[in-house]
Amino acid sequence: MQKFVCEVCGYIYDPEEGDPDGGIEPGTSFEKLPEDWVCPMCGAGKDEFSVED
Repeated sequence: MQKFVCEVCGYIYDPEEGDPDGGIEPGTSFEKLPEDWVCPMCGAGKDEFSVED
């Protein structure tokens, strides 16, 4: 699964890890994140993320 990086703060969402503090289970792809999910570091929306190179 691809990782996604927050363009605002550099946080990397790794689907294999999920976002346990945000209630997102490991194995959750970025596309399956709720639309209201935000970056756990800076609060940016999903539209501020891009595929990590």
